[in-house]
Amino acid sequence: MAVTADRPVTAAGAELPPLEIPITRTLIVSGAIASRDYQDVHHDAELARRKGSPDIFMNILTTNGLVGRYITDHFGPRAVLRRVAIRLGAPNYPGDTMVLRGTVEQVDGDTATVRVVGANAVGRHVTGTVTVTVPAGGA
Repeated sequence: MAVTADRPVTAAGAELPPLEIPITRTLIVSGAIASRDYQDVHHDAELARRKGSPDIFMNILTTNGLVGRYITDHFGPRAVLRRVAIRLGAPNYPGDTMVLRGTVEQVDGDTATVRVVGANAVGRHVTGTVTVTVPAGGA
């Protein structure tokens, strides 16, 4: 799979470099607002505690965007996300760090399927697969 002019060919089994994302209160709140998710558990710590959470936590749409960023950071600006299928697990709370890791599962021409796992101190926050196409010619 030709990725970009400055990136090597990617084959099944290849591992993407990990990406560490500091989970800040600002990231959680701004991601929720940007995705129009006004649930109080994503911006109001006191109300989140009343509902049984130790603090606010990241919503799935922010996580989905961070997974997409991880893939396009690796495959380059011409990468097109064809399918993102993720499942949430342990919450992302402020003050933690999520580390995203990926492994190429399959390559078919200019399309790759990447298994993605994002973990924090509590456990696995996100697992899933992303199908990405990189048009011939790279960047």
